[in-house]
Amino acid sequence: MSRRRAATPPPDPEAPPDRHFVTALARGLEVLGCFRQGEALLGNQEIAARTGLPKSTVSRLTHTLTELGYLHYVPELGRYRLGMAVLSLGRAMLGGLDIRRVARPLLEQLAVETRSVVALGTRDRMRMVYLEVARGDAAIAVNLETGSRISLLSSAMGRAWLTACPPAMRTALLRQWDGAQAERAEAVAARALAEQRDYGCCCSFGDWQPDVNAIALGFDPGGGLPPMVVNCGAPAFLVSPEYLLQEARPRLAAVVRRLEHSLGLAGMSPAS
Repeated sequence: MSRRRAATPPPDPEAPPDRHFVTALARGLEVLGCFRQGEALLGNQEIAARTGLPKSTVSRLTHTLTELGYLHYVPELGRYRLGMAVLSLGRAMLGGLDIRRVARPLLEQLAVETRSVVALGTRDRMRMVYLEVARGDAAIAVNLETGSRISLLSSAMGRAWLTACPPAMRTALLRQWDGAQAERAEAVAARALAEQRDYGCCCSFGDWQPDVNAIALGFDPGGGLPPMVVNCGAPAFLVSPEYLLQEARPRLAAVVRRLEHSLGLAGMSPAS
């Protein structure tokens, strides 16, 4: 069963209303979240379909976001693209993540040693987002960049995040799926926890994409930052599951330990 993306967990009918929650703001952010990697333009009808909001509501939201510079209207096409204000927010956010500066040389070394694409990422709603990317010999084969978003449930990175986050956070996230997707999410989480226990990492061998293998390891960066993950993956013709588990896994674990140690010594904050 498919389900539209939700910005927040569905309300608990037995819980008191959250008087601090601003629905209009949440809807506006949900509109901005509709734009996906590789998509430049969206119309009100497409946005309404993705958010589940009435088209009249979407029209008011897109008009307001355009006036504020978060969307740019292309009149000849009758569609919207993300505006410069979004770029400013993104640059400010990435610029404040000092962890990227610390992680970059470690990721680059691991990418070369394992002939893989190595990335640092974290969760964005129901997907994972790449915060930093380094490439080994797989550079021409896997088209992922900083800002790329991938499946939480199918990717090694997403599965590792499920094992690294606090149990209460994991439970709340899993409740956001329903029907068959809820059953799948529970099964994926259980498998991820088992892999972390047995292998010391989480795996995705042909699950995210049939011809891509990857492993990942999550950690708590501290400093008020959310759980993060380092993953290591490449096309299957370059790296087998056996290679990743036997050769790459110890190197991946060493990188995460060094990253945790460096962050602890630096007393790193989200924007230091």
